[in-house]
Amino acid sequence: MKTLVIGASENPSRYSNIAINMLIEYKHEVVGIGAKAGTVAGIKFGTEQVTFSDIDTVTMYVGPQNQEKVIPYVLDLKPRRIIFNPGTENQIFAQEAEKQGIEVVEACTLVMLRTGQF
Repeated sequence: MKTLVIGASENPSRYSNIAINMLIEYKHEVVGIGAKAGTVAGIKFGTEQVTFSDIDTVTMYVGPQNQEKVIPYVLDLKPRRIIFNPGTENQIFAQEAEKQGIEVVEACTLVMLRTGQF
């Protein structure tokens, strides 16, 4: 399962950074996009909206105020699901995703991984 982390950060105190490390630990393939280019756990990411193939899950780590520019991009990737982590919930984005048959989950990726729900 390939997971796209939106809001990837090299800052180890950021939840997106912790999520990338934990996804790797749990043997998931990870790609990312951040406000700044960087590398976490050997995963290089940039700022460009790369057309990744076979994205199963998109996990959001940017607030709704910064999501407008990524909504069409994420929907075009046609992931199986989008996880809105705490503080990233966006009703309009969620409704658009659901209209396209994309599962929407409002939950913490870290908790989902730890509890086997990912």
